[in-house]
Formats: sequence, structure tokens, C-alpha cells
Amino acid sequence: MKTIIIILILTTNLLAEEIIGISKVIDGDTVQIDNFKIRLEGIDAPEMRQKCKREFLKISSTIGFIFYKDYNCGEVSKKKLKDKINKSEIKCISSSKDRYKRHIATCFKEQTNLNQWMVRNGYAIAYRRYNKKYIPDEDFAKENKLGLWKGKFMKPEKWRKLN
Repeated sequence: MKTIIIILILTTNLLAEEIIGISKVIDGDTVQIDNFKIRLEGIDAPEMRQKCKREFLKISSTIGFIFYKDYNCGEVSKKKLKDKINKSEIKCISSSKDRYKRHIATCFKEQTNLNQWMVRNGYAIAYRRYNKKYIPDEDFAKENKLGLWKGKFMKPEKWRKLN
């Protein structure tokens, strides 16, 4: 049994591919380096046309009310990833490809795991259907009302199904 495990580990490591370069940010969970389209593994960001609701306080002379205002959370997510990368070189470690032939990868700017950074700051959610790795980061963002968690939003996967 140990021999099989070692072979699987070696085989898995051989399948990993590093893609390094200056990226173009497509949206909050997709980048492109040269001709490689890369989907950030384990996260799901709002779609570019997706609207969310941001909480804001309106104060009258006697009492405060909480209201929600629509904003384009997909564009915000993309902008935050683009600003974080800031035209720097990134390294993506691809483990597989999806049905759209995009590389599924964990990407880094220097030592920062960009997938984790997006979830921990509330600009994407943990894509629990495929990976549970970023659930603690999502919990952190939710508890601290960061990014999407400042208001109300529909999970991107559900939004895609309805639109």
C-alpha cells in the first residue's frame, strides 16, 4: 500500500505545471498569462455583471436606518485582484484543466497566495463544491464583514444558474 501512495504522489507532482508571468485579470477568479487562461482553484468570485447589495446607514434627525444599495460586485472583485497583482509577475501552479480548458491553479504574488487573499478579504467565496481549503478564510471575512460580507449577495454559482 505504501508503494501505491508514493507512486500516486510522484504522479500528481509530475502533473503540476508552473506558469509564470505578468497576468491580465479577466475577473475575480480568472487570470491570463500569455496564452494560458487560469481559473483560481478553490474560490468563486462574483460574475462581471453580478450585482450585490452594500449596507449603508442613513441617519435622520431622530433615528438611524440601515439601507442596502446595489453595486457591481463582479467589477469590484476584478479590480481588487488587479490592484493586488499591480502588474507584478505572478506564479501559478496548475494541477489540472477544467471543461473550458482553463488551468486550475493556485497563484502567488511573491509569497502571497492570491486565491486565499481574495477569499480572506471577502472579494470571493470558498468554492466548497470543489475545495474546502479556503473555508476558514471565508469564515474570517464573514466574521469581520469584509468585502461581500458587508452586505447581501447571491453565491456566484447560483447567480450563474439564474442568468
